[in-house]
Amino acid sequence: MTPAAPPSFAQAVTERTRRLQTRLCVGLDPRSGTYRDAAHLRSHTLDVLEATAPYAACVKPQLAFFEALGLPGFTLLEEVCAAARTLGLPVILDGKRGDIGSTAEAYAQGWLSGPHAGDALTVNPFLGFETLTPFVGAARANGGAIFVLVKTSNPDQADLQGSGISERVAAEVARLGETEGGEYASVGAVVGATHPADLGHFRALMPRALLLLPGLGAQGATPDDLAAAFHPGGTGALASASRAVQYALGLDVTASREAARRLRDGLNGALR
Repeated sequence: MTPAAPPSFAQAVTERTRRLQTRLCVGLDPRSGTYRDAAHLRSHTLDVLEATAPYAACVKPQLAFFEALGLPGFTLLEEVCAAARTLGLPVILDGKRGDIGSTAEAYAQGWLSGPHAGDALTVNPFLGFETLTPFVGAARANGGAIFVLVKTSNPDQADLQGSGISERVAAEVARLGETEGGEYASVGAVVGATHPADLGHFRALMPRALLLLPGLGAQGATPDDLAAAFHPGGTGALASASRAVQYALGLDVTASREAARRLRDGLNGALR
């Protein structure tokens, strides 16, 4: 008898959302200047991951902070991914990768398969929609997902994402997911939590896309801002907080755990 295929990223994160009643994505941004040394950075990052896991639907390591550490950073990233999977946490790698041709294929291979791959990857579409093809293919082949930048959380996103550009990207995200079965497609979208008035609009444009909502906490978004991004029952979106959790009170891991719990509870309250 052929064993059943493991759940896809979309299935796993949605099942965890329902089972644990959490829509929180815990971001990990290990900032080297904050720690005594590399060992301290490693232990604190792994401790925060373990402490916040009960309140998280998934975890999102920010690749820039691991890359800045050089080879030890890649080793730590592999440890983080392995620990997250042991804890049952799907992993989104926040790399915002995007390029053309064989370079895009290499990025897709490196970050969606192999020893330090994530279950999902954030992807930049602004070199053209054809550049998404290798990432979509790798995600589907590995049961993963991509989150395409549609409307990012930073204030100056409007320089390039205004005048209907975000809507054009959203339409492509929706098109890519049209032929997939299941509740949610493997192609999701990044829509900043800092744009609460736009969340319902983008939810409607991409009905089968998981939405990743960065900007909760340190960038100013609150749980009450985000209800329009979710489907009935509280699925379809993941609200991401990084600094507000990992460094909630300096390097106090207990404070990180409590911050994750409060954000989880705040999101649940906003959806009642």
